[in-house]
Amino acid sequence: MRAILNILFFLLIISSCSEDGQLEQKFQEGTFTGTFQRDLGDSRIANITLTFDGNHWSGTGDYPKYPALCRGTYSINGNKITFQNECAWTAEFDWTLILSGEYKLTKTGSVLEFSRDYRSATSDTYIDQYRLTKN
Repeated sequence: MRAILNILFFLLIISSCSEDGQLEQKFQEGTFTGTFQRDLGDSRIANITLTFDGNHWSGTGDYPKYPALCRGTYSINGNKITFQNECAWTAEFDWTLILSGEYKLTKTGSVLEFSRDYRSATSDTYIDQYRLTKN
């Protein structure tokens, strides 16, 4: 009986070490295309392209500053991705549209999704959602 319990305990430990929920420290290098949307009622959907090279990224979109991409570095810690944006920006737009800061990250097959939730207990504002597929 004790041997069975030891085997079950060992299997539990092994299964908790699986890749589910654990993402690599960086993406597979290359170009990803997809969409960005600020979930705020009738918001538009932008087509975007992000390229990852080492821990660096660069990006473009079909709407100026929606989102504000440019280039920078990134790091992954668990299910969070943190972007640093290295570009100088002018003041005539909403700076929360700049790809910078911490986002929740999920990877399902070849699809990468990251989002930032601006909602709180006292305000129901919006969520920024990025959905990308490797080319």
